[in-house]
Amino acid sequence: MVKKQSTRMRSVDRRRQLLDVASGVFADRGFSATIMDDIAYTAGVTKPVLYQHFDSKRALFIAVLEDCGERLVNNIVTATREGETLREQMMQGFTAYFDFVRNDDSGFRLLFGASARNDTDFAEVTNRVLEHFADSVTSLIIEDIPQEERSLIAHALIGMAESAARFTYLSGTSAKISDEQLHAWVTSLAWKGLRGISD
Repeated sequence: MVKKQSTRMRSVDRRRQLLDVASGVFADRGFSATIMDDIAYTAGVTKPVLYQHFDSKRALFIAVLEDCGERLVNNIVTATREGETLREQMMQGFTAYFDFVRNDDSGFRLLFGASARNDTDFAEVTNRVLEHFADSVTSLIIEDIPQEERSLIAHALIGMAESAARFTYLSGTSAKISDEQLHAWVTSLAWKGLRGISD
């Protein structure tokens, strides 16, 4: 039986709901093991309603990846603008990233999980997200070094943040490390590393 909605949603609100629901289902089951019936049932709609918004499961998964990536990058860009110094901007950026992982672990697992990396179309979406992410990080690297080196460092910092997030939030160690400690320690490591580039 399909759950019935008590009210009719506007198209934009329905799409938002379907993206949120699909994100959780895909993250829990993976792309291959998920069928559109699962998402429709969880969202409380019929399959025809789901197909009104997304032509296929693949199109829906791509839309979910793009949505997660856009929210992540926008959060980081907005956060870094709040810092007055470069170190504060870096701290705000890492904080926004880790907050995203903590509050939207489904989005994080989808963007950085196997389903997205093992498919050419999906990997193309996540690579675009990483490039936008790297661009925002590169702007915080002020050393007079070649652009290629700046880009490499930006990607290295992103990898460090991803690894730290997995260790803290997805490996069962979160009770031992507070959010404040995570933000401060990773920022300190990144900042000291950047300051030592010219040594």
